[in-house]
Amino acid sequence: MTFNILLQATNASGAGWQGILMMVLIFVVFYFFMIRPQTKRQKEVQKFQNALEKGAKVVTQGGVYGKVKEVKDNIVVLEIAKDVCIQVNKGMVFAAEEPAKQADSKDEKKD
Repeated sequence: MTFNILLQATNASGAGWQGILMMVLIFVVFYFFMIRPQTKRQKEVQKFQNALEKGAKVVTQGGVYGKVKEVKDNIVVLEIAKDVCIQVNKGMVFAAEEPAKQADSKDEKKD
């Protein structure tokens, strides 16, 4: 009987370490598959926003396509149509217009 109790105590303490090891493993997996790529993407977007120049075609987070007319401290002036300009926060501009879309529009003009 005492032997069975010792065996159960040994198994219980081993399960505790396995549980902690499993939690650490889950955290490591989350870090490499979720947290790290997200921070890398945020750094790329920040770098893109800081490098905005006049004439660049961009997309805002709201889905508005436009051409950069002016870049101030935290404000970007976008021309969204001929003689129609809007001011948006620099943080809302997150991507350049997709090259594939530009290529498609050029192909349509050739037809």
